[in-house]
Amino acid sequence: MRFPQRDTIGISEAELASMTTDLDAMHHEVGMPAMNEAIDGWADDIGAKGPRHHNRRTFLFRAGGVIAGGAALLAVGAPEFAGVASAVTASGPPNSQGGITGLTGDLAVAALAASLENLAVYAYNAGISAATAGKLGTVPPAVVTFATTVKSQHMDHAAAWNAILTASGKNAVTVTEPSLTPVVNQLFAKVTDVTGLAQLALQLENAAAQTYQVQSTKLKSKKAIATSSSIQPVEMQHAAILYFVLGQYPGVQTSSGAPIAFNPTSTAVS
Repeated sequence: MRFPQRDTIGISEAELASMTTDLDAMHHEVGMPAMNEAIDGWADDIGAKGPRHHNRRTFLFRAGGVIAGGAALLAVGAPEFAGVASAVTASGPPNSQGGITGLTGDLAVAALAASLENLAVYAYNAGISAATAGKLGTVPPAVVTFATTVKSQHMDHAAAWNAILTASGKNAVTVTEPSLTPVVNQLFAKVTDVTGLAQLALQLENAAAQTYQVQSTKLKSKKAIATSSSIQPVEMQHAAILYFVLGQYPGVQTSSGAPIAFNPTSTAVS
């Protein structure tokens, strides 16, 4: 008896398309309203003036092109990244360009989160470009649709954090996270198929989810915590779907498939 071939992914295209539709619906119906409510409350707490959503739209237009084009990649350092040893070693403090340094407290967490979201947008955009250019072999259309949907959600998240920064009189963060950028570039250079692309995306999503878990404990404002808490589960949803794409049971696990503690923080960025 022959089973139907599942293209190059661990689930059918129909299953992935259905998961992507549910993911996007939840993002717009649950995630975004909760996130925007938290942002508005946070802006009120810090006495920000001006429309919040105007700040968000302004950032999307101003920074989206920079991220998509991959221009802001000045970074140093390479922490442990999902067990991958990197040839890049720390050689100084994070890059001061793009609004990352010089901040403290909740705003420092906001800047870090924005740079991580920028990195995700950059990576997904690179993956989509490679897939549509035929550089990764056979890539099911449902995979590109998923990646495009997730990239859009990461742009929304980056815009949320930057809305708070600009409302506080700070610069929007327009660079990708300095310590992980060279690692992502090195790993992406080795990607040759959709499986490799999904593995890299999964590492990014797990690193983001774990970073949110760690950094949320450092936040003081209740609205800041609410903002982080409205975004972190979405990153975990992205990761869960990627596990299915790879034909694995969702959840952080060892190379042999044994489950590890729920969302461990070994790949969190501090």
